[in-house]
Amino acid sequence: MSLVLDPAAQDLLFREARTANTFTDEPVTDEQVQAIYDLVKFGPTSMNQSPLRVVLVRSPEARERLVQHMSEGNQKKTAAAPLVAILAADNEFHEELPQLFPHFPQAKDMFAASRENREKNATLNAALQAAYFIIGVRAAGLAAGPMTGLDLAAVQKEFLDDDHTPLMVVNIGKPGPDAWFPRGPRLAYDDVVTTV
Repeated sequence: MSLVLDPAAQDLLFREARTANTFTDEPVTDEQVQAIYDLVKFGPTSMNQSPLRVVLVRSPEARERLVQHMSEGNQKKTAAAPLVAILAADNEFHEELPQLFPHFPQAKDMFAASRENREKNATLNAALQAAYFIIGVRAAGLAAGPMTGLDLAAVQKEFLDDDHTPLMVVNIGKPGPDAWFPRGPRLAYDDVVTTV
């Protein structure tokens, strides 16, 4: 009773949601992806940084190029998923700060001076946004299969540029037969939360 969110929505987003390993062949449309983004873009980030960039891998040729950079255990499911997204961090996110954080005009200049600082901020905030994206996929009634088992440097070279750092690949679609591994254990509240 402590949560306002309906129990069915809690299940959809968290308790019953799982990482999918197989998918049906039902397509994922651009309209669905746009609806997901238009929901999750409101998730909080530091100084409203929005460094997440999403590359939708739709063509068979691009899919083939991506699959060769996935770890062996991730190749088959990536080849078969209805949609695959590369989630990356834009290390030049500060260029949008005048639009995204207008009440602090110095924000862009604050990040312009240090590429290292930009990369740290881009990675952290894009990872936050990637988590929101996965929850958004679930909110759309789809399953997500996020993976970091891949050659990130090769994916960057193949699909991105030096200003964009890949974080993960996410397979997206309706779950197929035997889509789930057994749920892994989770830490208890008392193992995680302390009070000072």
